[in-house]
Amino acid sequence: MRPRQLTGTITALVTPFDKGRIAYKDLKRLIEHQIRGGIDGLVPVGTTGESPTVTHDEHIEIIRATVDAAKGRVPVIAGTGSNSTQEAVELTQQAHAAGADAMLVVAPYYNKPGAEGLFRHFSAAADATDKPIILYSIPSRCGIEIGIPVVERLLAKFKHVRWIKEAGGSVDRVDQLKQAFGSDITVLSGDDSLTIPFMAVGAEGVISVASNLYVREIGQMVRLALANDFAKASKLHRRLYPMFKAIFIESNPSPIKFALVRAGIIGGDEVRLPLTEISPESARTLTKVLASLDR
Repeated sequence: MRPRQLTGTITALVTPFDKGRIAYKDLKRLIEHQIRGGIDGLVPVGTTGESPTVTHDEHIEIIRATVDAAKGRVPVIAGTGSNSTQEAVELTQQAHAAGADAMLVVAPYYNKPGAEGLFRHFSAAADATDKPIILYSIPSRCGIEIGIPVVERLLAKFKHVRWIKEAGGSVDRVDQLKQAFGSDITVLSGDDSLTIPFMAVGAEGVISVASNLYVREIGQMVRLALANDFAKASKLHRRLYPMFKAIFIESNPSPIKFALVRAGIIGGDEVRLPLTEISPESARTLTKVLASLDR
């Protein structure tokens, strides 16, 4: 199949909760906020969507609800990663059947497989669908990086593995990927604060937490960078940078949920244990930063 374009600003959606249940009306309202703001794509049930603490059935239902709400207006990229290869395959198959346009598959966390294990893990997920697979490298959470040789083998084997979300915090790593594979791979930043540095060396967008709230602003910044206008893009980056840092003042997605409630986009900042709502001190700090952008 011919994949949809998976570049620009893509939001890693939060999953709203209400008394322990998925707040689907809030999710739909958040998705409409995204589309009105000109978002380029949506990622339900990534880490920002609290995928580790939703049940398997909830996971698939959130994907279905996102596909239904998006109505084909933007691509839906379902988070289907797991540290269990069998679960990653099952989630990928079910997300495909639910109508997702692509899958975001994180490196297996905690069990720390070697290069061969990584290759077989991602190969199994890629064998489960003909839709695009976005590899997701985030060593700080997974304990391992998806190495360049593993990426090379996957690109050689699968025509629909041509994207990577890079959240290792290294501009050099993005440069290595583009030097090795050029236009054969699309790199997406996994860190809001590093989007512009990453795009300066060849990344083509971001899977963003901040764009849950600041859709137009992040979209404008990324479009400027894609147009090679880094002077204007950097100016926007500097204005938004304090917010980029503040929304990670505590573990994601607690701060961005607080910010979305403050903006009236979702009804509550509930998260599932072991996460908790942000502390009063963090709330005051975050509110001060957000208020500075309101002006």
